[in-house]
Amino acid sequence: MRREESEIAVGLDIGTTKIVAMVGRYNEYGKMEVLGVGKSKSLGVHRGVVNNITQTIQSIQQAIQEAESVSGMKISEVTVGIAGQHIRSLQHSDYITRLSPDAVIDEDDIDMLCNQVHKLVMLPGEEILHVLPQEYKVDGQAEIKEPVGMFGGRLEANFHVVVGQVTSIRNIGRCVKSSGLELSEVTLEPLASANAVLSQEEKEAGVALIDIGGGTTDLAIFKDGIIRHTAVIPFGGNVITEDIKEGCSIIEKQAELLKIKFGSAWPGENKDNEIVSIPGLRGREPKEITLKNLSKIIHARVVEIIEQVFLEIKNYGHESSKKKLIAGIVLTGGGSQLKHLKQLVEYITGMDTRIGYPNEHLAGNSDPETTSPMYATAVGLVMDSLVHIGKQKKTEIKEAVAEEESKQDINAVEGEYIEEKEEVKPVVDTRPRKNILEKWTEKFKEFLDNAE
Repeated sequence: MRREESEIAVGLDIGTTKIVAMVGRYNEYGKMEVLGVGKSKSLGVHRGVVNNITQTIQSIQQAIQEAESVSGMKISEVTVGIAGQHIRSLQHSDYITRLSPDAVIDEDDIDMLCNQVHKLVMLPGEEILHVLPQEYKVDGQAEIKEPVGMFGGRLEANFHVVVGQVTSIRNIGRCVKSSGLELSEVTLEPLASANAVLSQEEKEAGVALIDIGGGTTDLAIFKDGIIRHTAVIPFGGNVITEDIKEGCSIIEKQAELLKIKFGSAWPGENKDNEIVSIPGLRGREPKEITLKNLSKIIHARVVEIIEQVFLEIKNYGHESSKKKLIAGIVLTGGGSQLKHLKQLVEYITGMDTRIGYPNEHLAGNSDPETTSPMYATAVGLVMDSLVHIGKQKKTEIKEAVAEEESKQDINAVEGEYIEEKEEVKPVVDTRPRKNILEKWTEKFKEFLDNAE
């Protein structure tokens, strides 16, 4: 948003099935207040990746216009979520040697360490999206969660690095800019969803967030309050719809409605005599489909998706005592609303499962629609943007205070110089003047160091 409304943020979720623009801010109780939501059908995105620039721009503009109309505000800057099958993650360790070990470690040291990781050379065509610190080490002392305020010469950390394809990221950036918007930040969608639906207790205990979207299923694993693993599986709700369309020989629109209204992930729930009639095309005979067959089609595909996700959880090593996910699994995203999905996930994984709603962080008077799991990513993006704006404000205040102090120091030095100059007796000896100049030079050097 504009600078004068910097406490208000906009999240833009560019999904495979829908594009959501959400305007929000924090109220006096620290809860997020949704000021407006705009939604449009996503036409140019496939499995989280833009494959038609023109259609995507039109969809973004439509969602933004609706959000502006509802909130009564002009949107100029957005935080965008990114997903897609091109996303991968890796673990990396790095360190810095501090110039002054006698001074305490501050945020600037951590920023310097993170920036060093950002310079890592990736595979051709890849770019680092996020550098997420895990545990720190200070002078060899391990398992430090927060090194700020400690003394030490060598600062070391393990990082979770999220990487994506440069072209995919640039295409999203181009769509946003061509829609007349500024891109303030790009956030990995599973991280945004996690912020919206997970509690701090769950992140501490160990939890796997599964965000089932239209084109992709995103995974984020947390343990001891730290992000441990992320993955994007290139299957989502659209693949289920495609299977229904093929299996029942109906059009996509009808298949989607069937899935939402009558779909179930558990075939045993439906009796053989439960039938739904679908209108025929252009005067043709209507089709009759048994709900048992429908749920069998859905079940086969859902099992495949869950098993792929469970394989990623196994790769993380959740069965070891140190990596045990006590809080189990949290399902979110539009696909999580499929009937009996929770029970099926529990049956396949043997882990406790719940559906994640973003209502914990939303103000009490929020529209019930915005508390739906399908808006979890959009809510998380607004929250991320508000945190980013808060950090920017702190940095600006810090810089302004430092500048003001340095001005006062220079004025004080100038005043001291003038006073002593007036007291100097008219003799040839110039030593007092030289001392003052040296003192002024030292203070000016200090000011330059502070400014840096």
